[in-house]
Amino acid sequence: MNKLCTLGGATIGGYVGWFLGERFGFVVAFLVSSAGSLLGVYLGWKLARRLE
Repeated sequence: MNKLCTLGGATIGGYVGWFLGERFGFVVAFLVSSAGSLLGVYLGWKLARRLE
């Protein structure tokens, strides 16, 4: 469950970050997407711990 939640969180966080940073250029989109992925991994990990 932990791996599934962290993967889902990274995917969703990365997509949202890319969507938000896309209008400012490729480099900004990449950086914001990376930050979104990290946040998604953290939130997915917290969700997995809560579900166990």
